[in-house]
Formats: sequence, structure tokens, C-alpha cells
Amino acid sequence: MNTKAIIRNVKETDKQAVIHLLRLNTPLYFSPVEEKDLIDYLNHHAENYYIVEYDNTIAGCGGFNLSDDLTIGKISWDIFHPDYQSKGLGSLLLRYRIEKLKEYKNIQTITVRTSQLAHKFYSKNRFQLKEIVMDYWAPGFDLYRMQYLD
Repeated sequence: MNTKAIIRNVKETDKQAVIHLLRLNTPLYFSPVEEKDLIDYLNHHAENYYIVEYDNTIAGCGGFNLSDDLTIGKISWDIFHPDYQSKGLGSLLLRYRIEKLKEYKNIQTITVRTSQLAHKFYSKNRFQLKEIVMDYWAPGFDLYRMQYLD
């Protein structure tokens, strides 16, 4: 499926579509309280945030951030339309961001903070579980801190 996928930088005009994707995945993968965090992220921290288009449709999105000392790359806010999940697009976007992070010479570690609801996706993509914090994101949404095994 992903042969027709286009990955591009997020635009200001994409913000409502990204929020819509989050709402389509709430409460299955995200707590309702996380929407305000996503809006803040899009407004202030989305320098490395990407859109996956498939057949001229925004199928998903995800980004990364860097630690202050530029040694840690942090995968962030992976969200896919339910119709486009389990079709390889998430793995395509994840690999794209890992390659982008490897362009930074000081990056020593790539991490992701996810939940018990999505950690298997990252496990299949060479991330190892490092820590679990119960009810971190919201009640019933646990933090799974994971690290990429290069």
C-alpha cells in the first residue's frame, strides 16, 4: 500500500486535520485530555512534524523532537486514520523519522513515550521497553517508555 504514500512537512493548514485524526482515535488510543497537549505541540513544537498522504488523503502524521543537548531523538505524536492503520504507513513514517534523526551527528539514543495501547507497534519496529508508569497520560493510559535498538 505504501508505494503511493507521500511524506511531507506539516503545514499550518493541516492542524485541524491532525486534531481530527486524534479525535478519530479517542478514546481507543488517546485520552480526551490529550487534545490540549497536541494543540500546544502543533503550535509550539512541530518543527519536525510530518504528514503521510495516501491517495490525496491525510492518512496519518507523526514527528520527533530533540533533547536540549541534541543527544536524544524523541518520536512523538503518531496518529493514523483508522482506515489506514495496519497497512504499513506507520512503519514507513517511523523509518523516515529514524533516518532523519540519524542525520543529527550528536544523536545517541532514539526514544518514544507511548501507551500500553500502541507499544506493540514500536516493539515490532525495534524499540525495547524500558519503563512503565501506570495511569501516566490519564486514568487507564499508561506510559511505556521505549528505546530504539539500532
